[in-house]
Amino acid sequence: MTTNRRFRRVVRIGPVQVATYYDGRGREKHTAACTAPRCGFATDYDSRAAAELAARTHRCAVR
Repeated sequence: MTTNRRFRRVVRIGPVQVATYYDGRGREKHTAACTAPRCGFATDYDSRAAAELAARTHRCAVR
């Protein structure tokens, strides 16, 4: 079963978007996802600072 995520506080850092959402259990989560074609980088974090750090240090392997 998929959940309907409503992202808020979406910011873009280079090709990576960082957003905040509530997971299925009501906990606040933060995600960082690269929007470059064929990159595939997307991870969830418990803190906003960790997600933004991942976005700042991400380097796409596919060029």
